[in-house]
Amino acid sequence: MREQTKIMGVLNVTPDSFSDGGRYFDHDRAIAHGLELIDTGADIIDVGGESTRPGSVRVDEDEELRRVVPVIRELAAAGAVISVDTMRARVARESLAAGAHIINDVSAGQSDPTMLDLAAESAAPIVLMHWRGYLDQASATFHYDDVVAEVITELRTRIDEAIAVGVDPANIIVDPGLGFSKNAEHNWQILAALDEFAGLDHRLLVAASRKRFISSLISPEDPKLAEQTAKDQATATISALSAQAGAWAVRVHDPATSAIACRVVSAVADHAPSPARTGAQA
Repeated sequence: MREQTKIMGVLNVTPDSFSDGGRYFDHDRAIAHGLELIDTGADIIDVGGESTRPGSVRVDEDEELRRVVPVIRELAAAGAVISVDTMRARVARESLAAGAHIINDVSAGQSDPTMLDLAAESAAPIVLMHWRGYLDQASATFHYDDVVAEVITELRTRIDEAIAVGVDPANIIVDPGLGFSKNAEHNWQILAALDEFAGLDHRLLVAASRKRFISSLISPEDPKLAEQTAKDQATATISALSAQAGAWAVRVHDPATSAIACRVVSAVADHAPSPARTGAQA
């Protein structure tokens, strides 16, 4: 029986994230929403205190700590499995001490060069996402001759760097970075090639939830008019495709729809005919 794709629920403790900025900025509301995410199907809660939306301005490190550590501590005490979405090693370190289990670094150790050392030292799983710089600089980094090949090559470089400083290969999770320094066409090309990313021989995380390229598909004339329900339905479809490709997890805002989609894929995979039976029928 193949392991079912996990659901990573998004918990933004920020005033300015693109989908739910400000909604869970208060600690009590953030903790309540984290528990709600678990109740509706999340296996992991991804807690972030710094928006990475296009044009966002970085927050002070102490402010990021103030946002995430109390929330992580309370959710961990409630038994939640937590990843911390941060580009700062100090924030990751204090989050691990508060009960986080996984480091989710969208810069793959490029923003803070001590992050990979922390991952090696702590033996915590770390998500290495494809990244070409902060999103306020992203307009200059959209060119690819072959987006799939180049993203895979650049991810391999980050993987090699992590292993070189002592990160256990079994603790490396890769994320192709949908929406980061990529336009809609790049994102769709990556999704069409998820099997190739699964072939990197590391766990694969796919994070497409409610991103602009989905809104543009739903409402081409004005992506801002795309309804949230439709975006979550589209996200669930991508979650199913990711599960079919063998993704370890999908990062989503609405766990319920994606959890059902991944369960369906798992059920179909569990009932697939054996090679011997297929050969006999041929």
